Amino acid sequence: MEFITTKKWDEGLWQKTRNIYNVAFGEHATKPEKIIRNMFAGGLTALHVLMENDEVLAMALTGSLPDSSVLLLDYLAVRKDLRGHGVGKDFFDYINVWAYSQSQYKRILVEVECDETPQNQARIHFWEKCGFHLLDDYKHCYKWGPQHYMAMVLYLNGRPATPLKGEDCLKYMASFHKESYKLN
Repeated sequence: MEFITTKKWDEGLWQKTRNIYNVAFGEHATKPEKIIRNMFAGGLTALHVLMENDEVLAMALTGSLPDSSVLLLDYLAVRKDLRGHGVGKDFFDYINVWAYSQSQYKRILVEVECDETPQNQARIHFWEKCGFHLLDDYKHCYKWGPQHYMAMVLYLNGRPATPLKGEDCLKYMASFHKESYKLN
């Protein structure tokens, strides 16, 4: 298996990755390709892929605002036929090592849907297995959908002296998304 990370738009790699992204998140939750291209051009994102025999098994888009110590895990998806076999955890472990090697990052954030459904509970459990924990019980609902979200964090170099608040983390995520769309 080969792990690849790029901070530059790679058309060929995206073509191999796009289907996993679209299948995993559906039309309602994916960013348009134009937005993603502009995020690369603006230096806001990186694409991570797990490949075997020139096929993409898993993909992730991470991002960060300029001069930030926070890495946002914007999207992570495993090819549908490989889910539930540890590929996602192994893939995230690679991303974690990569983030740790980037000296500016102190923590990784992910937002999770938190409405009480088996799927959402399974996702939260997955992130907990990866080392994340829910910050508090603050829930946020974006204007474009009815789902509620909570923030989860993974500290890369120990916990900070001042605890993070879920509301602040979700505001950071909203700022990141706003900046992503502003580039167009």
